[in-house]
Amino acid sequence: MTFATRLNSFASRPEAAWPGLKGKPGVLQLSARAASVSGLTHVDLNYPDHLGAGVAETGRGIRDLGLEINGLAMRYYTEPAFKIGAFTNPDPKIRRAAIELTKRGIDAALEAGAPLMTLWLGQDGYDYAFQADYARLWDLEIEGIREVAAYQPECEISIEYKPNEPRSYSLLPDCATTLLAIREVGLPNLGVTLDFAHSLYADEQPAFAAALIGKQSKLMGVHLNDGYGKRDDGLMVGAVNTLKTVELLRQMRRDGYDRPIYFDTFPDMTGLDPVRECAVNIATVHRLMAVVDRLEASNSLEVALAEQDAVAAQAIVQEALSGPTA
Repeated sequence: MTFATRLNSFASRPEAAWPGLKGKPGVLQLSARAASVSGLTHVDLNYPDHLGAGVAETGRGIRDLGLEINGLAMRYYTEPAFKIGAFTNPDPKIRRAAIELTKRGIDAALEAGAPLMTLWLGQDGYDYAFQADYARLWDLEIEGIREVAAYQPECEISIEYKPNEPRSYSLLPDCATTLLAIREVGLPNLGVTLDFAHSLYADEQPAFAAALIGKQSKLMGVHLNDGYGKRDDGLMVGAVNTLKTVELLRQMRRDGYDRPIYFDTFPDMTGLDPVRECAVNIATVHRLMAVVDRLEASNSLEVALAEQDAVAAQAIVQEALSGPTA
């Protein structure tokens, strides 16, 4: 298994890593701190935020630290007007600016040797009844996604859905709606990024969402974290929903997922030690994958699932988690 991380997490407790630092740590400083985590193999970079020093220089610096770049993720913060929409903005000039910014991000991903661009279109949505023409919003979203996906077909475009935040209602809030959009766009380099906490507060079972993605599209990214299903908590892996995490990992294995597992957690929100937090996340995934190994060692769980026998399935999973009772 390979593991990637949210780079901004490593800005947590800066005084521990950079005593006397004036201002914010730079991308390579954050990357060097991340590289100290045993087992971490990749980082994801935000575009344009993390590439101010240039794509080639930043990529070379990260690789010199022993890490690879998993991909880039678009951030639509450079233009204040993006707050009311990027691809769905009512102003054609602002929509065009968002699309062109995304194309430059795709160019940067290819130049960095990481041909994966994650689109989180959080600004595309609405906040009030009677604020927007929903059919028009949908058409604008589809047109924007189609244009950027067709721009460089060798770059994969992965849509990360989220129910809300910053908008009250996101236009792509859940797995099913996202798959509908991908089908309508109809391009082969489109897929989905499944964020565990987003899926929870979209009222989904993450493993079911992964299974649907595997049948209808392609799972291009997995963001592991945890939460209470009310917002994007960004808690450590397995901290709340251990069984759902095991179920997702099992589904990923069965579907042949072989890309980095990305930790989209927020140690910086409460000042946790980001190095230790990431190391524990990696160790947790290894332990939970060992549970998956035990579950797959016999066909007893398959039999229980085929019969939809919840009691038998729970007994099997609990024994795999904690061992047989004395």
